[in-house]
Amino acid sequence: MPESAGYLRIADDVIADVKAGRLKPGDRLPSVTETREDYRVSYGTVQLAYVRLEALRVIRRHQGKGVFVNDPRLWMREP
Repeated sequence: MPESAGYLRIADDVIADVKAGRLKPGDRLPSVTETREDYRVSYGTVQLAYVRLEALRVIRRHQGKGVFVNDPRLWMREP
């Protein structure tokens, strides 16, 4: 898969993990560095995934603390 589409795979995987119960509201996501290594993508690709997830309200970022999963009831629905 080209790296440009990698951000969608990361975002889709986070959503799938929440729906499957592997991630729960309030769980902290792995660091950008860990995610980069796991998916073998660039920093920018991980950031794009996080921007997408944040726009859908799947995650929330806390400066200096990390990225956390939101309650699915707060998520925006994709068009």
